[in-house]
Amino acid sequence: MQLAELPAKVRRAWCHLLGVKDTAERTVFWSAIRSSHPPFIHAVAEDARITAGRRGERREYHGRLDQILQILRLALVTESFFGQICYRAKASLQARRVPVLPRIMHHLSVSHGQIVVGDPVVIEAGVFIPHGQVCIDGVTTIGAGSTISPFTSIGLRAGDFYGPSVGRGVEVGTGARVLGPWKLGDGSRIGANAVIVCDIPAGTVAVGVPARILGERE
Repeated sequence: MQLAELPAKVRRAWCHLLGVKDTAERTVFWSAIRSSHPPFIHAVAEDARITAGRRGERREYHGRLDQILQILRLALVTESFFGQICYRAKASLQARRVPVLPRIMHHLSVSHGQIVVGDPVVIEAGVFIPHGQVCIDGVTTIGAGSTISPFTSIGLRAGDFYGPSVGRGVEVGTGARVLGPWKLGDGSRIGANAVIVCDIPAGTVAVGVPARILGERE
């Protein structure tokens, strides 16, 4: 589910989270967020598939046992994949309303992979995080096939509650900042250390501080 697809009453509910005692709106908001997360096993399998492919390794699985072995291998040989698994576990446990364990998974994700993902964030299955050191927060969506490089921040400006809507197949370069309710179109590329202050059309390249559209992506 993309951010624009969230019902209006869910959007309003987010504005009340910091003080209004309307538990019904809180429930609607969090139910919509948590129901948007992909299933745990599917998400981890697709994350492993794209991670292996971007590392120049075999993407396809030869059965369930091979899938499990590939996931375990990536968790051992990469800097961030175990942290990404912990994030997926946190989201899945929250959707099932399991107490305490989601916080433990969150801290494992932070301590092991330096991956900080806020509770309102929805990341589709099949996202590549090469080396961790990323922070994503706010009502933010990340599309499948995207790459989130190290030292990036994707989330909120002061006073805002909505973060970016990152389309599918987007590449966010090292050190980039995408702060605010901007839309990054499918297949767009954000250059290293760029600071995004506007919507980025699909299939284009944005670089600089503040970022400007350089042209279409090859």
